[in-house]
Amino acid sequence: MPTITDVRTVLLTGPCTNDPFLSKARRFRSASFIEVHTDAGLVGIGESYNGYRCAELYPIAVEYFKPILLGKTLDDVPQLWQWMYHCEQFWARAGFGLGVINGIEAALWDLKGKIENKPVYELLGGCKHESLDAYATGGPSNYPKDQLAAKIDHYLSLGFRGFKLGAGAYYGDGVPELSFDANEAAAIEADKLAFVRDKYGPDVKICLDGHMGNRPGGTEIWDADTAAIVCKACEPFDLFFFEEPLHYDDPWGYADLCKRTSVPIAGGECLTGLPEWQMFIEKDCFDIGQPDASYTGGLKLCVDIANLLHQRNKKIATHAWGAGGSLMQNIHVGFACENTAVLEIAPDYGPLHSEVIGDSFILRDGKVIPPTKPGLGITLTDELKRKYPFIPGSGEFNDVPGKSLTEADDKVAAVLAAQANA
Repeated sequence: MPTITDVRTVLLTGPCTNDPFLSKARRFRSASFIEVHTDAGLVGIGESYNGYRCAELYPIAVEYFKPILLGKTLDDVPQLWQWMYHCEQFWARAGFGLGVINGIEAALWDLKGKIENKPVYELLGGCKHESLDAYATGGPSNYPKDQLAAKIDHYLSLGFRGFKLGAGAYYGDGVPELSFDANEAAAIEADKLAFVRDKYGPDVKICLDGHMGNRPGGTEIWDADTAAIVCKACEPFDLFFFEEPLHYDDPWGYADLCKRTSVPIAGGECLTGLPEWQMFIEKDCFDIGQPDASYTGGLKLCVDIANLLHQRNKKIATHAWGAGGSLMQNIHVGFACENTAVLEIAPDYGPLHSEVIGDSFILRDGKVIPPTKPGLGITLTDELKRKYPFIPGSGEFNDVPGKSLTEADDKVAAVLAAQANA
């Protein structure tokens, strides 16, 4: 078995997407990848979703865990995870630190898959599906309605049979409109869904994303009563799920909401670690859990969480809004979990997806086909690293006074323009 000789962090910044509708809201994305090198010349690659949000913090944390891995083999990846987790339970038991461990662990599974010539899902318990439904994740709801229809037409033209739209309306001014009056918010979503169902019929999967019931530039959020009124208004339109209608600070509200509406409630992308997930699972906060195999804490941990949800007759829909490594990590986890209902897919993705994934991702008739390449099926070329060097400040965050995402995007654009003119 090859021995680990080095662990390296690769930070990148590039176009957020090729999606012309999502690009109106977000132009750039950052990403953090991990390379685990061996004395046999094999390299494992993983990604942490942290890199989409705060990549600047990532390298020093990876260096912190690096000595634990040097000189080790890939015989027991869960043991390596356990040593990293046990080493720093004060800042890596949950949140950012556990997300760092997640990125490293993904690279270890990728490496082990390459060594054993197996796709990673085979190492996580085997493939449970011949194919999996997919939906195009589209960010905010572009408005006016002709723009919303053009957005949906675009996703259907790419082969998807389902899509996710944001709550509220986005007119391209940088701040989605989201009402905090319960009846007004309910009327907006009912009107939107009636338009979509009338135009596209009963067979497409429609999902809504409440983005934790908040909006950029403010701290107002939906409470459980508001979310319940909105969800009741959505019931006639056969939603596949309503994602994050509430903030994660309110698990009690989530549990209450699930009892008050027939609309399936989804969530979990922000949750990390087994204890945090267990609280939400045991309270029946979600009809559909959304672990992220680049942030939740590890690929195996995602499978374990899916199994806990399965025991309570709940489904999962993997969250995947990192770059290409994140997408493939979640696809492998999805195929390893018996209760996967659907996979989130970034449609019309940009080069930090396409050049990392290559031909490993296959969508056919609206369904994802199991990857066949050893490991995760991703690569990081030297050319890609040269083309998309990291630009500090290119991560995503919620707007608050003093820190604007639009201004951050403008600064990245200015840096790229200066580089082009140099």
